[in-house]
Amino acid sequence: MSRRITANVYLSLDGVVEAPENWHFPYHDDATQQAVTAGLQAADTLLLGRKTYDIFAATWPDRDGEMADWFNFTPRLVVSSTLRDPQWKNTTVLAPERLVEELSELKQQPGRAIAVHGSIRLVRTLLDHGLLDDLVLMLHPLVVGSGQRLFPENGPRLPLRLRAATTFGSSIQSLTYSKDN
Repeated sequence: MSRRITANVYLSLDGVVEAPENWHFPYHDDATQQAVTAGLQAADTLLLGRKTYDIFAATWPDRDGEMADWFNFTPRLVVSSTLRDPQWKNTTVLAPERLVEELSELKQQPGRAIAVHGSIRLVRTLLDHGLLDDLVLMLHPLVVGSGQRLFPENGPRLPLRLRAATTFGSSIQSLTYSKDN
């Protein structure tokens, strides 16, 4: 059995994924926190794009608690053509031109899931190459209006199958989609 790559994405009703720190927290509650934590605990590797890595590396090392411990001690892979010496411990840099090959190999190795958080360009790349197994959307009950969207306007057709759905008291819906194959 191969390892699964699972992307966890905060999403508004109009498809915006950009800057969730500006709109997510009014909807965050203990139940959504438990769901996010359970998703993290199912993984033993974190995969990030460079921008998300920079945000996380500036945030998590100075925090403590269960979630901070997971982010700080779990091995991380960051996709970057410019990062040479990552300062955040447990970080390995993957070259974008070797991403598909390296992740294909990593998926065949023993281990738990590989979690992707944010990193929308990376999520799109994984989807384009058939490497993303699960897409967990935390759908927020608001229209943001502007910002980067999860899927490009003229993107490829991508059949997915809804595998799980949960509605939290905050009205966030957690929707887990898998490749339809």
